[in-house]
Amino acid sequence: MTPFTTIEEAPVNTAPRLAVIPAVAEVTQKLKQDLRMGREHQQGRINWITTIAMGLFHVGAIAALFPIFFSWTNLAAFVIMYFFAINVGIGMAYHRLLTHRGYRTPKWVEYFVTMCGCLALEGGPIFWVATHRVHHQNSDHEGDPHTPHDGTWWAHAGWILSGRALHSETALLGRYAPDLTKDPVHVWLSKYHWIPLVATGLLQLAIGAALAPAGHAVIGAIGMVLWGTFLRVTIGLHATWLVNSATHLWGNRRFDTKDDSRNNWWVALLTGGEGWHNNHHAHPVSARHGLTWYEFDINYYGIWLLSKIGLAEKIQIAKFDPKNPKPAGVL
Repeated sequence: MTPFTTIEEAPVNTAPRLAVIPAVAEVTQKLKQDLRMGREHQQGRINWITTIAMGLFHVGAIAALFPIFFSWTNLAAFVIMYFFAINVGIGMAYHRLLTHRGYRTPKWVEYFVTMCGCLALEGGPIFWVATHRVHHQNSDHEGDPHTPHDGTWWAHAGWILSGRALHSETALLGRYAPDLTKDPVHVWLSKYHWIPLVATGLLQLAIGAALAPAGHAVIGAIGMVLWGTFLRVTIGLHATWLVNSATHLWGNRRFDTKDDSRNNWWVALLTGGEGWHNNHHAHPVSARHGLTWYEFDINYYGIWLLSKIGLAEKIQIAKFDPKNPKPAGVL
């Protein structure tokens, strides 16, 4: 049986909801009220913990650019870590596997790629998945966590620096990610999402010191962690945020969707294929976002490779008529 499935019917609901029965109706309504997203619900509050952490990473990223910290080894650490965090972790795992279930993997593979997602400093899987499902449900309408309708800067980074931090509020986020809250591993990774990043940072310190020329162990250690963690995380964050901002502002629209999503080639290059955002909003379940040969989608190629070695199956691939493209579910 082929691991690939061509889809052209209406996609499954990308924002799962818990069944509401009279006994829990009041609790469900409370969850609806608490999980308000969008600029109007943040009341101008700044999340200082997140803001300070992001500021420190940006300072570290700037420091990495000083010539004393550059080496080809450090550049290699940047590239390798960027690939595992952004391409494998965010694109393949958090987005296409956990949020939309565009394909299936054995659980140990799912947990590994999810840990890669934790390396991006974008929160744990439950927070990321729930937020993205809310985005799809309300895209460019009231309740969208990061629509440019609330401002370009808000869509890019303001939304993550403001308001209430929800990273550890598993019960609240569970309304949009009930599949993950039932899995103790995903609950643990959501609570301790910082551990993989800290562990790899310490490993980079050790490797940088070991590979440095004699007498330069300290510079070697600091240089590698600045490139492999601080610079890499900062660029990865902005690349992901550009999907929220740039791909709802600039680019082409192949499909007439109910939001402002666009296909943006340079965001696709930075993110490994996430920039084909109009394609994605038209066919959210599709594990392949680049729907033509010239739409570069390295994240899909990673999923394809997993299927070839027997580690991915039930891969959903959108089917559309190039002469008359329609979103999934439109007759």
